[in-house]
Amino acid sequence: MTREKEITRVTLAGSVVNLLLVCLKFVAGIVGHSAAMISDAVHSVSDFLTDIVVLVFVRISGRPEDKDHDYGHGKYETVATLFIGLTLAAAAIGIVVSGATKLAAWIRGEDLPAPGKLALWAALLSIVTKEALYQYTRIQGEKLKSPSLRANAWHHRSDALSSIGAAIGIGGAILLGDRWTVLDPLASIVVGAMLVKVARDLLGPSFGQLTDQSLPEKTEKVMLDIILGVDGVSDPHKLRTRQIGNRIAAEVHIRLDGRMTLTEAHEKATEVERRFHEHFGPESHIIIHMEPVK
Repeated sequence: MTREKEITRVTLAGSVVNLLLVCLKFVAGIVGHSAAMISDAVHSVSDFLTDIVVLVFVRISGRPEDKDHDYGHGKYETVATLFIGLTLAAAAIGIVVSGATKLAAWIRGEDLPAPGKLALWAALLSIVTKEALYQYTRIQGEKLKSPSLRANAWHHRSDALSSIGAAIGIGGAILLGDRWTVLDPLASIVVGAMLVKVARDLLGPSFGQLTDQSLPEKTEKVMLDIILGVDGVSDPHKLRTRQIGNRIAAEVHIRLDGRMTLTEAHEKATEVERRFHEHFGPESHIIIHMEPVK
């Protein structure tokens, strides 16, 4: 099975679960008179929509190089990751604002509605289901080296964290009485703040890739070691690197003995390319400019 099909399979499994949870949460929120559960359902809707985004963009990113995209379509997957991060940030801010509004109402002396047990059971089921989805998607994302799958995995966990906040608020109101309905907005504010950090961690690398940020210094050192490991190659310089989706791209100047024939110099450069692809994958890119030793 190809990488694209593997990503599609994982995402489809998550989208089916998300759609079922959306329906369950809305029903539980309405029947159980729980504003927290309805908010959690809205968060699950955003999770479902990001699944659709991943399915569309990963299919595009899997296309081979063409005359309009010499480096392939890998950055479409980065765009998907960026969209997921922005959606997660919006959902997180919405959760914080909603919780703060309820907290302000409670401080003013307003009574917050006490939720029903159906909403609590829905929240607990969501926690277990979404954490399982997070673990499954994260493992597959690492295996397939897919930034969009890793981002979507965190979106699954964010839904689980949101459900934890809802469960604490709903459970506290049910078990401790109406005086403790304030636990609902307090928990949602804490969870929302956690999700803002997760969104920030997703957005940083995405912006970096889209603006051709250099690869980490550690990765560039590995590249230089690979180049210097080829006999006769010296002084690698003007190294430029970037990430294209799940692929690594680099440009570098190397020095060779000026007395070499063109064929011998070509063989040295080819050996550098072979070792580079061996370490970073066959779809990685490297451009080598050869110069004579001064």
